[in-house]
Amino acid sequence: MVTSEWGAIYRELGARPVLNATGSVTLLGGSTPVPEVKAAMDAADSAYIPLIELQKAAGKVVADAIGVPAAYFTSGAGSALTLVTAAMMAGDDDNKIEQLPDTTGMRNEILIQKRQRYWYDRCLQLAGAKLVEFGTDEGTTEQDLIDAIGDNTVAVHFYAHEQDPVDPKILPVETIIRIAHEKGVYATVDAAGQIYPLENFGKYVKMGADFQCIAAKYMGAPHSTGMALGTEEMIHLISLQSFTGYETRRIRGIGRPQKMDRQEIVGVVAAVKRWFRINHEDRLALAEQMSNELAAPLKGVPGVKVEMNQNIIGHQPFGVFVTVDPAVTGMTNQQVVDALREYEPSIWTRVPDGADRITLHVFGLDAGQPEIVGKAIRDVVTR
Repeated sequence: MVTSEWGAIYRELGARPVLNATGSVTLLGGSTPVPEVKAAMDAADSAYIPLIELQKAAGKVVADAIGVPAAYFTSGAGSALTLVTAAMMAGDDDNKIEQLPDTTGMRNEILIQKRQRYWYDRCLQLAGAKLVEFGTDEGTTEQDLIDAIGDNTVAVHFYAHEQDPVDPKILPVETIIRIAHEKGVYATVDAAGQIYPLENFGKYVKMGADFQCIAAKYMGAPHSTGMALGTEEMIHLISLQSFTGYETRRIRGIGRPQKMDRQEIVGVVAAVKRWFRINHEDRLALAEQMSNELAAPLKGVPGVKVEMNQNIIGHQPFGVFVTVDPAVTGMTNQQVVDALREYEPSIWTRVPDGADRITLHVFGLDAGQPEIVGKAIRDVVTR
């Protein structure tokens, strides 16, 4: 619900709290750690520990739980992308590690399908790598990839988002992995949200990719946490680039600004253990119920089309799609979104890039709040 205590700590600072109907997005704070994670993080306060040792011990626990060779903790999935890029280019050469982001003398090109360019591929460039497109807007062939791999190629990258329909015009990840390895380069996968069904968790490393990343915030860990999953070799190379390598080995790699604390690492371990233990049928049923509660006040409202999002893959199951008819409501979808931000309480949602409808998620909503959101939308379009 929204009580007088709701968001009080932000109002005391002079900032305005919002109801998050957008989901687990960075601009709103990403996630709220679940009780098990908060308890583990509190317990981590009881002692200090060399973080290089904690990374190894905790990484083994998580890798064994997921069923992959090795795991490493990072300050978000984007951090994992940057660290793996540095790791692939510099390897275990300390001189090259300290030379980055100057990539002179290194293989520094990462290939990505033109139809797969996405907002977060920028993270692959921060260590000095160069993104090189292959294929065209019309599609990609195996020969396109074979021809694109050259002397400066260090890896081929794939963006996995299984919530979306399969794009028949791109090369599938299996083909990317096969050709990359045939040509002697790495295969990397951004799978930040691919944590459900459970067989998808670590799926790409199990398929043969050298690396994939996970955003731990989606499992109830702190917003600023993530994981690199991969081969033992790759995770070792990432560790050399990390903030722990910078401080423990006294080698000045690019990972120093991307540090984590011991509480966060322990929190991620707790989140992964919980994720493999909880009843996901119950989790999905609650998300579906909350989505229905959000949609209920909008049914029958003139000029408003309401559809249930039936997706259960990944990190944000279910949700609601809303489309308003300007001819009836006098408002566009974006105008509704803008009006909700000015509402009391302020409600954030969005029209995704390239979409023609409002997408609402219940990931960031508490009990009673979905109905508030639905009633607010009804109020905005009818007043």
